[in-house]
Amino acid sequence: MPADKTAFVLGGGGHLGAHEVGMLQALLERGVLPNLVVGTSIGAINGAAIAAEPTRATVARLAELWSRIERSDAFDGSILGRLGTLARSRTHLHENEALRRLLAESLPVELIEELAVRFECVAACIETASERWFASGPLVDAVMASSAVPGILPPIEIAGEHFLDGGIVNSIPVGRAVALGARTIYVLHVGRVDRPLEPPRWPWEVALVAFEIARRHRFIGDLATLPDDIDVHVMPTGQLNPPRYSDISQFRYRDTSKIRDHISRAYDASARYLTERSLGSP
Repeated sequence: MPADKTAFVLGGGGHLGAHEVGMLQALLERGVLPNLVVGTSIGAINGAAIAAEPTRATVARLAELWSRIERSDAFDGSILGRLGTLARSRTHLHENEALRRLLAESLPVELIEELAVRFECVAACIETASERWFASGPLVDAVMASSAVPGILPPIEIAGEHFLDGGIVNSIPVGRAVALGARTIYVLHVGRVDRPLEPPRWPWEVALVAFEIARRHRFIGDLATLPDDIDVHVMPTGQLNPPRYSDISQFRYRDTSKIRDHISRAYDASARYLTERSLGSP
């Protein structure tokens, strides 16, 4: 492994993952390229695309993919339609055929090992109650497993086991990048991690706050235990007022109205960050 291995770590966060596209644009414009990409959930989708070909052209295509998701029927349907799917499945609101088709059309290779840059993504294995890292095999299956949001999409079956969203077990997998030899790490995330949590005030906030505690606890713990020679950059989202966790509007997974704004804000903030720290080449 090269001593200067650079990793992009892409976290989960649903439609807020559009921030990561802006961060990628800023990084690649300044010539910051990864030797390793690790991703969780929506970060697995973004990460797989950039690992296929880490170029500015790919970022443009990734932004287009987000627009296609916005226009597609992957998460479309009336309330009655979604309730009908839930009644039939008893576990989820959407089937995953539309999303699988969209990813198959958008990702240029079939196998993870065919990607230009080493790529791994994580999912939660139901049978073993553990995190499972996918470093080889069918790319779309692995990405679908990593992004199978509980209650929204069905579990993905791979080799006789069933997998749910990787954010359950490792939402921002900095530790994995270090374990794979990264010495410089750029963390691409969806925001909120630097804003203090508040006690829940409503029934629906209880599970959300509990999940966020677990998510942040692991990320903060991973950062605190990094070796001194690891150089970590947590890229900014450009959110002027990051949403409070009690604001459930941020979890409206079908709300894609702010995708372009998320990309633009994260790009501007990340470009300033890189310039101020003289990272990459102008």
